Amino acid sequence: MGSFSVWHWLIVLVIVMLVFGTKKLGNIGSDLGKAIKGFKDGMKNDEEPKPPTSTPVADASTVDVDTKRKTEDR
Repeated sequence: MGSFSVWHWLIVLVIVMLVFGTKKLGNIGSDLGKAIKGFKDGMKNDEEPKPPTSTPVADASTVDVDTKRKTEDR
């Protein structure tokens, strides 16, 4: 009484198909496939590098126009 033979698995498959029906089993399979595809897409998006979100630093040659106008008005 070791492992199951091919006939055992065929009988189990027929019983499962009789209990659940082929339409419901097909829906379960398609839902599972969509879930796996969504998971893979989510993992792929996480691997892409994200652009830096830091604010740019002004150089010494950068001129702030508002500050320049205020000092000229004085």
